[in-house]
Amino acid sequence: MHESPYLKDSEKLIQKLRQIPALTPFDDKTLKGLLELSKIRQYEPNETILQEGSFDSWIYFLVSGKVRVSKYGEKLTVLKRTGDIFGEMGVIDGAPRSASVQALEKTVCLATDASYIDRLSGNDRLAFCYILFRVFCEVLAERLRLTSEELVRVREELGHLKAKGAASRS
Repeated sequence: MHESPYLKDSEKLIQKLRQIPALTPFDDKTLKGLLELSKIRQYEPNETILQEGSFDSWIYFLVSGKVRVSKYGEKLTVLKRTGDIFGEMGVIDGAPRSASVQALEKTVCLATDASYIDRLSGNDRLAFCYILFRVFCEVLAERLRLTSEELVRVREELGHLKAKGAASRS
């Protein structure tokens, strides 16, 4: 992994952040604050970004590349859209990482250290937390919707297999 120092306020970087869909609700002041909590991390193919079971406070926004999310070694999904977020669940509940994430190709992420949010004060902290957790809710709602659809599909397949097995035994 190659990592930048913590980022500084830059109009060019602010405009790049505006291209990440999850960050569009943020105003310039909040994006500047986000930059101060963030680093650019670059990963090579097959490099592990997050290890299932580990603890840390980093949230990742995919800038470019492609990553595989897996649990117990089984692929759950592949993220490849600019702005895809991963690592948020451990930040929300403080539990160990629930899945591993591995770069499938050269990958660039905006990595934000959520533990620094505690250093913000007053309205800045409240506003930042509100927007960030709203983004988390949108991401988790989308993932829950996809998981529910997959569960329904698998149940239908199992029902067909059971019916087929019962018919062959008769």
